[in-house]
Amino acid sequence: MRAPVLAIVLSLAALAGTASAQTFSTLEERMSAAEFERAGLYKLSPEELAALNAWLQRHQQAQMAQADSRGFAPSRGASDDRPVRSRLVGTLDGFRNGTVFRLENGQVWKSIDPEAVLEGVTLEAPAVTVEKSLFGTWRLRVEGYNTSAKVERVQ
Repeated sequence: MRAPVLAIVLSLAALAGTASAQTFSTLEERMSAAEFERAGLYKLSPEELAALNAWLQRHQQAQMAQADSRGFAPSRGASDDRPVRSRLVGTLDGFRNGTVFRLENGQVWKSIDPEAVLEGVTLEAPAVTVEKSLFGTWRLRVEGYNTSAKVERVQ
């Protein structure tokens, strides 16, 4: 990749960190036709352009997850008690102690609740809410189910 194209891509990646992962827009959507041509991106095959857009989206999600310190010990950032609302990545086949939950927003949480069990459920990318509860712990709830699990944020 030539230096000007790399500079544009890295600039766009930095800007991507300020937008929401759910509102990701491709390079084609972000740039005018003239900017797209000046950057030389028209030379990329559809597969190369798709790979570049996918990289930008992953990078954006990782930046957002890092910037959001909810669920980490206070020393990792300012305390933020707002609920986390997202979707799980992939299929959920219930949960039990030790289950790892990867969210679309890039956060990763792990069940640390030996008593919380959800069995006989298979859901594709269900909506979840992670809320701060009493004594500073966090609980993950799957939309539509009355069971929650105490979780800790691992990423």
